Amino acid sequence: MALEIVTFGCRMNTYESEVMRREAGKAGLGELDGGAVVFNTCAVTSEAVRQAKQAIRKARRERPDARIIVTGCAAQTAPAAFAAMGEVDLVLGNEEKLAAHNYRALPDFGVNDTEKVRVNDIMSVRETASHMVDAIEGRARAFVQVQNGCDHRCTFCIIPYGRGNSRSVPMGAVVEQVKRLAGNGYAEIVLTGVDMTSYGADLPGKPRLGRLVRTILRQVSEVRRLRLSSIDSIEADEELVEAIAAEKRLMPHLHLSLQAGDDMILKRMKRRHLRADSIRFCAEIGRLRPDIVFGADMIAGFPTETEAMFENSLAIVEECGLTHLHVFPFSPREGTPAARMPQVARAVVKERAARLREAGERAYRAHLDRLIGSRQSILVEHDGIGRTEGFTVAAIDAGVPGEIVDAIIAGHDGARLIARVPAAEAA
Repeated sequence: MALEIVTFGCRMNTYESEVMRREAGKAGLGELDGGAVVFNTCAVTSEAVRQAKQAIRKARRERPDARIIVTGCAAQTAPAAFAAMGEVDLVLGNEEKLAAHNYRALPDFGVNDTEKVRVNDIMSVRETASHMVDAIEGRARAFVQVQNGCDHRCTFCIIPYGRGNSRSVPMGAVVEQVKRLAGNGYAEIVLTGVDMTSYGADLPGKPRLGRLVRTILRQVSEVRRLRLSSIDSIEADEELVEAIAAEKRLMPHLHLSLQAGDDMILKRMKRRHLRADSIRFCAEIGRLRPDIVFGADMIAGFPTETEAMFENSLAIVEECGLTHLHVFPFSPREGTPAARMPQVARAVVKERAARLREAGERAYRAHLDRLIGSRQSILVEHDGIGRTEGFTVAAIDAGVPGEIVDAIIAGHDGARLIARVPAAEAA
């Protein structure tokens, strides 16, 4: 444990942590007396920032001689807050964390806060380099970054200030990374980005995400399962929709950035879609790919949200056929327009978040019920647990991590499917 990487937040961070592990290793952090702990933080909510700070303090108590480095979105957006922590030796920005030279020449213990900080203006970054990795530690599936940053300015979101403006990894580099990981035995590749459906707008010829998906599937036959992380449905291009309908190696699971189901709230969030757009998209994709499973991010208690507005968000769970719901109680982020809007009482925010989660749990349980008796292809993640093509968790009685196993769904326990491999096939 000479060099430890602690990752918070999204799949992008998981991928980048592998790059950081390599670059920090090149810089010799693992050879320091006491070693080093690098925190790759998330800034999506104030709770995520609080958890990161708590983990940093705990690490210092447990490893008093280690050098502690903090990076990621929380460090990018609030470097001074982490530099002011006595436990922290160095703060790196999201761009700086991906290069070995930024880990070298650590400041001495006891330096002032400004000497700890190496964070540039992320808005000045115009390209996203392809950082090749050979594996994703502890993962049965591999993540590939295709895009970074976001050009949109949703009123609740701090992430563009942590990630910068949208920039895409050239298609050839993405294909090469997918080939490398598939060649190393990963049966499932997950494409990740901050705003994936904006892919290609900054590249020559402006290829869209659908073109990238089809190119990967055409050129990398070793990929058995290709999965998309979160997408913005209003930006889904025609070729992407066609790929979802026709490409069976593209997994039938889409996680949508919906955020709300009320038009006025969506407008105040500065989203680019209306509730009717979401319902129409889900209906169309469901018609083209009947086995599709939808997940979604939803925010409860956004500023100015009335009970009637919230009811529209509750209703869209059923209207869009959502099954995997990620519910966020609204958390004001300093520096965003939503933080200056009239706030909903915290008790009401928590109560609405609980009701939205309950709606999601009912929908999820109904989804589990529908799968009983079906035959499912399951990627084993770790001993006894895997995921279906639709990303539903299953307890399975066969297979090793990284293996895809066909099984019959015998039932569920309310949280996960119970999958059984037929005796003849197991033998």
